[in-house]
Amino acid sequence: MSGAGAGADAGHGSDTGSGSGAGSDAVHTPGANAANEPAESASDATPTAAIPTVEAAAGTATAADPALVTAVQGWLAQDPDPETRAELRALLTLATGGDAAATADLHSRFDNRLAFGTAGLRGEIAAGPNRMNRVLVSQAAAGLAAYLHATAKPGVTPSVVIGYDGRKNSQVFATDTAELMSGAGVRAILLPRLLPTPVLAFAVRHLGTSAGVMVTASHNPPNDNGYKVYLGDENDGSQIVSPADAAIAAAILDVAAGRLVSELPRAPYETASESVVQAYIGATASLAPGHPRAQVNAVYTALHGVGWDTTRRVFEAAGFALPTLVDAQIAPDAAFPTVSFPNPEEPGAMDLAYQTAREVGAELIIANDPDADRLAIAIPDQTRAEGYRRLSGNEVGAILGWRAAEHAARAAGGQPATGTLACSIVSTPALAAVAADYGLQFADTLTGFKWVSRAPGLIYGFEEALGYLVNPESVRDKDGISAALALLSLVSELKADGLTLAEHLDRFSARFGHFASGQISVRVTDLSEIDRVMARLRQNPPVAVGGILVERIEDLRDGFAGLPPSDVLRIKLIDGSRVMVRPSGTEPKLKVYLDTHSTDGTVAERKREAESALAVLDAGMRELIN
Repeated sequence: MSGAGAGADAGHGSDTGSGSGAGSDAVHTPGANAANEPAESASDATPTAAIPTVEAAAGTATAADPALVTAVQGWLAQDPDPETRAELRALLTLATGGDAAATADLHSRFDNRLAFGTAGLRGEIAAGPNRMNRVLVSQAAAGLAAYLHATAKPGVTPSVVIGYDGRKNSQVFATDTAELMSGAGVRAILLPRLLPTPVLAFAVRHLGTSAGVMVTASHNPPNDNGYKVYLGDENDGSQIVSPADAAIAAAILDVAAGRLVSELPRAPYETASESVVQAYIGATASLAPGHPRAQVNAVYTALHGVGWDTTRRVFEAAGFALPTLVDAQIAPDAAFPTVSFPNPEEPGAMDLAYQTAREVGAELIIANDPDADRLAIAIPDQTRAEGYRRLSGNEVGAILGWRAAEHAARAAGGQPATGTLACSIVSTPALAAVAADYGLQFADTLTGFKWVSRAPGLIYGFEEALGYLVNPESVRDKDGISAALALLSLVSELKADGLTLAEHLDRFSARFGHFASGQISVRVTDLSEIDRVMARLRQNPPVAVGGILVERIEDLRDGFAGLPPSDVLRIKLIDGSRVMVRPSGTEPKLKVYLDTHSTDGTVAERKREAESALAVLDAGMRELIN
C-alpha cells in the first residue's frame, strides 16, 4: 500500500456520492508501510487501557512522580511512531535521573491535552497528548468515526474524504485516518496525492460524503500540523461548529480513556481518482468570464506549499498566461527553508516575490499560503523600498465583494439583486457598505470560515486574515485559488479598460468612502496573560481610546445580536470608529482590530482623515492593553 495513493489512474470510477467505488479507483490494505509499524518491543506494551493525562500543575511534581511516569509509559505503549517514541524515552530517562528541564518538558506534554474544537486540532509535532502526533490523530479518527455512526441516518453507512498537504507527517496522519476510519466501518476515501485544502473542501460536496478531514496547519510554523474537520449533508461541506465540535471531542476522549490506539482496527481504504481534482479545476476556472480581455504580467509564489500545481491548471483552463514563478518557493517543502514563518502576512515572507517582481516588472504578485486556502496580493508602489505593497486582507476582501455585488446586479437583469455578502465581525465594515449600496443582504459572523460559510443566501464571504470565498456553490471554505483567479480576472478587466488595481481602490473610496484598518497582534508565552487583559477590559471598561470617547461596548461573551457566545469585545466610538479585541483561535496571541471610515472631501482627504484616526486608535489601544 502506498499512503499517498500512488499509482491511481485518472478517471477510473464515478464521482457520485454513493456506491461502492464512487470517486475512487483503488483500495489500499493497511499494514504495508512505515506508517503502520508496530511498537518496537514487547517491553513497550501494557495490558491496561490508555492512561489519561495527569492533572498535577507543572512544577509541583518531582522527577519520581509516579503519575507522570505512568502516563508517559502508557503513551509509549501505544505510540506507533519510532521518532516520537525515541524522543519520549530520552526525556523520560533524563527526568527519572533528576533532570529538571526534562521533567518540565514532560509536564508540558502530559499535564494537558491538545483540545479538539471548532478549528479541529493544531499544534507542534512531538510526543504526548498536548502535541500533534500519530497517537492523538488516531484517537481523533476513531472518535470522529464514532460520532459519524452516532449521527448517521438509519441504514446509511457514513463516509469521509481525507486530504493532506506537504507538511511533516501530513501523509502519515492522513493514511492513519483512512485506515482507522475504514476499520471503524466508515467508508474512507483518501485524495490521490498532496493537494490544497480547497480541493478537500470541494471533495466533501462533490463526493457527497458525511465528512471531510484535512491534515494541515495552514500557515503555522514549520513543525506544526493540524486536523480540520468538515461535515457534509445539511452542513453542506462547512467546517464543524458547536455543538458538533463538543460531541466529537467527547467521542475522542472516550477513545483515549478506553482504548490503546494499537488495538483499534484498521481496514483497507479507497483512493479518489484524479477526476475529483479535475472537477475542482473545471468548477473554479468557470468563475472567469470567458477569454481574458488582457493578459497580466504576474508573479506567483506558493511559499513552499501545495498551491502551484492546482493553481497552474486553473489559470490555464481559464485562458490566462502563466505567471513568473518564485522558483525557490514553488515546490512543497516541509522545512520552509526561505521563510522564518510561512505566512504571507509575516514580515519577510514575500521578500523573494518582491525581488522576482522587480526583475520582471510585474503588475501583480499572487501568493498562496502553504495549503492554498489563503491569498495575498501585492501591487506596484514606488513609494516602498520593495517597489511593491501587499494589500491588506480587508482591501482585497472589499474589492472582491464589490466585484461579487456587480456580478449579482448584472445577473438580476434590471431587477433587484439578491444574495448575501458576509464577513467576520473583525473584518472591515466596507463590505456592509457595498451590500447596502447594491440592495444586497449583509451578514457579519464570528471569526472563522466555519461561520462565514454558513450565512444564508451567501454569494460572497471573506475574513481579514487573507481568506476569501468567491465560489460558495462549489466550496464552503476560504479558497485561495479561486480567489486568485477572481482577482486576476479583475485586474485583467481593469487593464483592458486602461486602469490599475491601485486606481480601482481609489474608485472604491470615491464610491463607498475610505475605510482604514489596522491590527495589533501580541504574541504571549503565557496564555493566562490574554485572560488577564480581557478581564481587565471587562472590569474597567475604557471611557475613551486615544482621547476618542467610547459610545458603547458590546460584550459577545454570552452572545450578542444573534451571534453565538464568543470571547470578543466590540468597542464603538463616537466618531464612528470601531475596535475589536479577542484572543486568537489558533495561535497564542491577543488580537486587536481597528477600523475607521471617512466620506468627507476628496479621496485624498478621506484617506488622510481615516488614517489619522487609525493612528490615534492604535496608540490608544496599545496603551490600554499594555
